[in-house]
Amino acid sequence: MLGVLLAGVLGYHFIEGWNLFDALYMTVITLATVGYGETNPLSPTGRMFTIFLIFGGIGLLTYAFSTFTAFLVEGELGEALRRRRMQKKIDSISNHYIVCGGGRTGSYIIDEFLKVKTPFVVIDLNPDEAAALSQRGVLVLTGDASHDDVLRQAGIDRARGLITCLPTDKDNMFVVVSAKGINPRLRVVAKSVDKGVREKFFRGGADSVVSPNFIGGLRMASGMLRPAVVSFLDTMLRDTESTLRVSEATVGGRAAGKTLEETVHRLGLDLVVLAVRAASGQDYAFNPKPKTRLVQDDVVVVMGPVDEVHKLQQALA
Repeated sequence: MLGVLLAGVLGYHFIEGWNLFDALYMTVITLATVGYGETNPLSPTGRMFTIFLIFGGIGLLTYAFSTFTAFLVEGELGEALRRRRMQKKIDSISNHYIVCGGGRTGSYIIDEFLKVKTPFVVIDLNPDEAAALSQRGVLVLTGDASHDDVLRQAGIDRARGLITCLPTDKDNMFVVVSAKGINPRLRVVAKSVDKGVREKFFRGGADSVVSPNFIGGLRMASGMLRPAVVSFLDTMLRDTESTLRVSEATVGGRAAGKTLEETVHRLGLDLVVLAVRAASGQDYAFNPKPKTRLVQDDVVVVMGPVDEVHKLQQALA
């Protein structure tokens, strides 16, 4: 549209010798087809130029206005504004988690993150899935999670961890390599369909690899051999009213050098201390005694309500 206006102004200015304002006025009333008379008498060359301006300019303006109208009517403007608002919200968070894939496996991860009030962003290639998640109040991006620009839009530089649960091992491997290439400190958990590629995921940079088929088989065997344990875990994880979880808290500077009795037990929280993992990440002390002394970067594994766990994490940070 600007190009047509500029062409009309310059055409009348050089062909007829008019000043720029008269040339602009003539161009506007010509393209608008309002039927006003000529600003100044036109030469034959000027009239020929006006004919071309009418045929070319009006056609282009009609197309431009129809496209803009469709943009408004079909909701594309609203979608563009929604994406902009979504991106602003994503840009405002940090220390969050990124979930790549909102399908069958991803939906359970999303439900769990929502239940324990964990900040996260979902990347999904399916626009319908993304729209459904957005309606639930989930921060979601529509795009290919293996692309670096999409991961950066999800705030991977500020993220705490990433879970990739796409349908194929190939796609998940691409995400692992891309994510670790951008943020080597990121903790990455990957879904593996084929158990044989597990080691390849670790070589690609994954910190943890989960095979749903393998876990499902163990779960079924446990349901047969340890029904009471499985029933307890089901109650803990599937009960929509319950936020009882097995979780962890990392020992920071304030708690380092103190005992469990001086830190965890003194808080009086409704938690059960199950184990303490050494800072090296190799050894676990199960059912630790109150006199167990904590070291910087030890991990205390506890079971209890999510709110109580958050209090413990803040106290030990």
